[in-house]
Amino acid sequence: MYPVLCTIFGFPIRMYGLITILSIGLATGVAYFLAKQDGRWHQHVLDIGIYGGAAGIIGGRLWDVFFFDWGYYSHHLTEIFNVWQGGMAIQGGILFGTIAGVIYCKKHHIDCLEFGDIVCPSMIFGQAVGRMANLLNGDAFGAPTGGSFGILYPAGTLAHSAYGTAPLWPAEIWEGQIDILIFAILLIYRSTEPAKGRVLFLYPMLYSTARFFLEYLRGDYAASTFMGLKSAQCSSVLIFLIALTCFICCGRKNKENS
Repeated sequence: MYPVLCTIFGFPIRMYGLITILSIGLATGVAYFLAKQDGRWHQHVLDIGIYGGAAGIIGGRLWDVFFFDWGYYSHHLTEIFNVWQGGMAIQGGILFGTIAGVIYCKKHHIDCLEFGDIVCPSMIFGQAVGRMANLLNGDAFGAPTGGSFGILYPAGTLAHSAYGTAPLWPAEIWEGQIDILIFAILLIYRSTEPAKGRVLFLYPMLYSTARFFLEYLRGDYAASTFMGLKSAQCSSVLIFLIALTCFICCGRKNKENS
């Protein structure tokens, strides 16, 4: 873990911010490559990456504050924008980033579903890179393993303040690795030329499934919200069901039009 890379004139340059910017930049680059390969809308990718990335940062932070840590931030309002204290929630980032992308596509008369099918693998790739930021920052950490194996976080990280020197599950590392697998699955599925929209909706289905089970290993927050499930698990179930419904509808619509 290396939260601060260096200081410039007393201002800390944090690895969390650098890796987050890197993840947005690389995701935008991969999206451009995929759109250029497809031959459509690649000239819009940079703008969508900027707007979507900015909206994603805002949405990810607000989601983390209001859904995960409002009990704390309601009494420390001045710390809401201190992202290095606990970072951002990826589900909020995806939601706000997607909304920004949809608004842009509507404004420029771009088919949202077709564009989403083309570039959505880049989004999960960006998430994989983003999990490196969590590891370097010592947040999004796992719960204690209960044994002599696991990650040991240094003093000064959120994980250390929560569990000290107890070995923790590598939750953020495993999520990043699973994201890479989902990235490959989406690319492979995309090559089979499925019905319009199906690649796009397969993405949240796969990620929500992975996130649901990984939450059992997370230790950065433990409060359950419904039937013993954490808030991220509840939102994962909801997102999965919505995406599954849309996935099925896309297939049926394609059969009707064929």
